[in-house]
Amino acid sequence: MKPPPFKYFAPTTLDEALGLMAEHGYDAKVLAGGQSLIPTMNFRLAQPEVLVDLNHIPELNYIRPAANGGVSVGAMTRQRQVERSDLIAERVPLVHQTMPYIAHPQIRNRGTFGGSLAHADPASELPAVTTALDARFKIAGANGERWVPGNEFFVDLFATAIEPEELLVEVELPPVSARTGYAFREVSRRHGDYALVGAAAVVTLDESGNCQQARLVYFSVGSGPVEAYQATGLLVGQPPSTEAIEAAAETAATQDVLDPPGDIHASAEFRRHLVRVLGRQLLTQAAEQAKG
Repeated sequence: MKPPPFKYFAPTTLDEALGLMAEHGYDAKVLAGGQSLIPTMNFRLAQPEVLVDLNHIPELNYIRPAANGGVSVGAMTRQRQVERSDLIAERVPLVHQTMPYIAHPQIRNRGTFGGSLAHADPASELPAVTTALDARFKIAGANGERWVPGNEFFVDLFATAIEPEELLVEVELPPVSARTGYAFREVSRRHGDYALVGAAAVVTLDESGNCQQARLVYFSVGSGPVEAYQATGLLVGQPPSTEAIEAAAETAATQDVLDPPGDIHASAEFRRHLVRVLGRQLLTQAAEQAKG
């Protein structure tokens, strides 16, 4: 199938794009990499009256050091650029570790860092990773800019804090903290498929070797990134022993905030099993890395 008729605009500046979004609002869709939008338009699941193409705005494509020691990534930066960035590898190793899991190289050559986050697919890797890292999101509109913390950006299924007349313009990734370990993993039927379950973990130890802070965020088990607050709360203030991590993983698998789907690929029960297994593996890996 092909999409119904629509008006097409290709602004060359951010101000021009914001003006178009302010004018058309709910009737407009943003074209970034197009890896999700174009197929849904061709199947007529999405039928925007206006398409605003951001691919001709170079000011949204960059990877540069942030003032806080982390990295700022422009919303239109290609996923392949992020994957190959030495700055990302040095300052945000969890993102560097995650990028090869996203679909296939052909998709990452076209897909954008900000587009994946703004799309907010509950089976996508980057929303979970940016939540685990407590990234910040810069959103711009005709009335100015605002920053949204990671735990407030993802609102619901395919829904974010971006208003219809606004655009995501930048993601600020925090720097590596001392005595902190990171881990990412997903389980899929084939490499490049959507994950049955995936997760990202961040563990920070204090000078005594006790867990100071831990974050464990899953994807493909709810309407968006699902953070296992109860599970990681069990680790804080004590050494990340095998027993403590096992208890945390068990708590993660039984928490009420999980809503894993059951389908032809895996049952909800099996997905909860994967939550338990990945929780144990990733918390162990992150804790060991933090010790080193």
